[in-house]
Amino acid sequence: MSKIAFIGVGTMGFGMASNLLAGGHDLTVWNREEPGAVAMEALGAQRAATIPDAVRGAEFVMYSLSDDEAVRQVVLASGGLADIVDQESIVIDVSTISPDTSAEEAAAYARKGIAFLDAPVFGSKGEATAGGLWVVVGGQREVFERASEVLALISETVHYMGVSGNGARMKLVGNLIVAAQIEALGEALCLAKKAGLNLNDVLGVLKVTDFRSPIFDGMGAAVVAGDYSPSFALKLMRKDGWLVQAFAEQLDVSIPATRATVGTIERAVDAGWGAENASALIKVLAGDAGVDLAS
Repeated sequence: MSKIAFIGVGTMGFGMASNLLAGGHDLTVWNREEPGAVAMEALGAQRAATIPDAVRGAEFVMYSLSDDEAVRQVVLASGGLADIVDQESIVIDVSTISPDTSAEEAAAYARKGIAFLDAPVFGSKGEATAGGLWVVVGGQREVFERASEVLALISETVHYMGVSGNGARMKLVGNLIVAAQIEALGEALCLAKKAGLNLNDVLGVLKVTDFRSPIFDGMGAAVVAGDYSPSFALKLMRKDGWLVQAFAEQLDVSIPATRATVGTIERAVDAGWGAENASALIKVLAGDAGVDLAS
């Protein structure tokens, strides 16, 4: 049993922290919004009043934060985690952030001799709750091996990607594909609807073809049912899209399809759907096509 501190028990963090607790670890949590931490306390975790209280004496310090700015405030600001974590701790950031911010974290921890892994996750609320995320990890191999048992509790698979920052880089590569699949699903459903096809029949075909995807299965059924309840909020997908664009610009890589998809996402957020599921970008496409995908 390890002593683990988990910072940020929101939609994704709550599921991950719950699985660490179920795995028998001594878990202390802290969250900016009280309900998440209170709910974790009800499951048996210890609830810390402050971040220093949460991380004191922890063998592992993990955090799931919403964006780069949150990481800067919690980790890199004066008195943040990089200043107060015990030198013996292993720090694991499971947030989706830019490789540049991840590099700043790594450097800040390295100056203090603290082991650090960037370990963002693929999946959404359902996978986090079920302990079925897919984790991509950057950092020293020896540190990765020491953390593997903890990471296994939140994941279906864990992938060591190499040097520090490679987890963050792989996450953006994967997020490009996720966004493309949702955009493609929306365009296909709109085209099928306007062509007079039964959308349930369309999804039946998509489920078995050589281009099938779990995203098509799960989101497709929800869209046809008119269900946009959030497993991963659209506004966070917009943030991820911006990160992908900036990453591609730095490397001088053309991503025209992704830029078009980010434009769709921005329109959907501007329409007031940012708190809905990422699939809500499809509402923009349906409006453009003049179709109701739930009817």
